[in-house]
Amino acid sequence: MTNSVKTIAIVAGEASGDLLGSLLLDAIKQAFPNVRFIGIGGPKMQAQGMEVLFPLEKLSVNGYIEVLRHYRELIGIRRNLRERFIAEPPDLFIGIDAPDFNLDLELALKQHGIPTVHYVSPSIWAWRGERIHKIKQAVSHMLALFPFEAPLYQKAGVQVTYVGHPLADMLPEAPNRSEMREQMRIMPRNAKVFAFLPGSRQGEVRRLARTYIETARLILQKVPEAQFLVPLASRETRTIFENEIWKQEAQQLPITLLFGHAHDAMIAADGALVASGTATLEAALLKCPMVITYKMPALTYWLAKRKQYLPYVGLPNILAGKFVVPEILQDDATPENLSQALLNLVSNKHAVAELEQTFGAIHRTLRQDTAQKAAAAILPFLA
Repeated sequence: MTNSVKTIAIVAGEASGDLLGSLLLDAIKQAFPNVRFIGIGGPKMQAQGMEVLFPLEKLSVNGYIEVLRHYRELIGIRRNLRERFIAEPPDLFIGIDAPDFNLDLELALKQHGIPTVHYVSPSIWAWRGERIHKIKQAVSHMLALFPFEAPLYQKAGVQVTYVGHPLADMLPEAPNRSEMREQMRIMPRNAKVFAFLPGSRQGEVRRLARTYIETARLILQKVPEAQFLVPLASRETRTIFENEIWKQEAQQLPITLLFGHAHDAMIAADGALVASGTATLEAALLKCPMVITYKMPALTYWLAKRKQYLPYVGLPNILAGKFVVPEILQDDATPENLSQALLNLVSNKHAVAELEQTFGAIHRTLRQDTAQKAAAAILPFLA
């Protein structure tokens, strides 16, 4: 390798992108120490020495309504990055997820001769499949996390590498539930424990907090010794959930709010109620039976539903190619429906054993030494 310093510009959107980015940065540095990283990332990417131009939270908006509300600010940030990177071209641009933000930026940079890699395929298999034409124009190389994605890109003539999912490398294949309960001081050890994950974004937590608290109330009526672990991703989301507990006068409920520790909560739990997203994959990899739920603004949901190709939204169901865990969404996501589905699931030993087998197969498929594979696909651009 040459001694000249190479510059990689990177834009990650939200916490999952920060994790992916930090692992990738580490793997690139191991293979190519003379490299400088600049762009948008979170604390994990900063810890790898990345120079952050804008905080990652600026990009963490989802849904049509929320994006419209922040539209001018997002456009301004993208214009700023585009002008900066065209004036001082990096050797490579990597967009991590955030396709609505990154693809337009990648298109502009590629037209100016800057190679572009997109890490995490947009879900063209679930909705908005027509985006593959734009991706072909914007992206020099796609890094796909799921095995069924690569053939779609090969067919469209887009360079692609299937790299697996880094969570499958990081998470244990056989988590120890009793050891985790001991570590978390859960008493009694055989209590029915539920992990409630309301999402990492403030809007998600606002929409789900009340429903989650009422669901806990209904479960307690049938399982008086039940306990609830609620991991929250940030101080803001914790405050939102805490305020809702006071509003619902639910201080007496056995709800333990955790700052982070989502993986610990899922390992300790008999079952989980999970807001759709990466957390559903984490629950599957940790072999935790789950019910998937989600609520979004009515207009956003209606628009998304019209463009949806698959009958399911949760990653475990998408990867299995069938409904293996219940999905209770939008207006159906009532405390009555959610509590009933969770109790039905955790009390069915046969269903739980089958789920563990399915989740184990998913884990083995996705474990690919992802960061090293992704770095190997990127290094030719730095040669």
